[in-house]
Amino acid sequence: MTQPAGLTGPISVLIVDDHPVVRRGLRVLLEVQDGIEVAGEAGDGATALALAAELTPDVILLDLKLPGLDGLAVLAELKARGGSCAARVLVLTSVTEPASASLAVRSGAAGVLYKDVDPDALVRAIRSVHDGHLLLAPEAAGNLVRAGSGWGAVAGLDALTSREREVLAEIAKGRSNREIARALTVSEKTVKAHVSSVLAKLGVQDRTQAALLAVRNEQGA
Repeated sequence: MTQPAGLTGPISVLIVDDHPVVRRGLRVLLEVQDGIEVAGEAGDGATALALAAELTPDVILLDLKLPGLDGLAVLAELKARGGSCAARVLVLTSVTEPASASLAVRSGAAGVLYKDVDPDALVRAIRSVHDGHLLLAPEAAGNLVRAGSGWGAVAGLDALTSREREVLAEIAKGRSNREIARALTVSEKTVKAHVSSVLAKLGVQDRTQAALLAVRNEQGA
């Protein structure tokens, strides 16, 4: 199989989910992808930690609802292991409470997606977190940005006006300029100007990078 440029070997993935049918579906999806291989599967937290140490996967696809040690406990243990476990963890969960996404990110998750994600988007997410990016479902990013504190901890965030912060929160929800204009009761032209200002002040190239920068700030707050 032809591997994506820049990779020296396939991305090894450890699938962690308590439902055998889900694990099987994920395995079938990933095994047909170029440059990705399934290193193993775990149905509970303790097994996940054991396999993470044994198999040293590049990416761990982790459910939050697990018997015994839940996903957050697994994340905490992996974080405590530090350099001995270099795996990037992508949470794939049906738990949509904002607090769960926030806790997952604070515990070291490189990404949070919900189980209704498009299969192709999931594959792209695995590659993205493996490349070192932070990736969240728009809903999760929006919740973290809106709940964030200490905006000034990341260069540029303290320069945003209150209206620009509102626009940033709307961007994180995945909303278009037209939808933001409707939500904030301003013109689309005004929103476009605010978006350009936000991107310039944060020093980022696109809307996704702007939202994720705010999430990184919340992670380190």
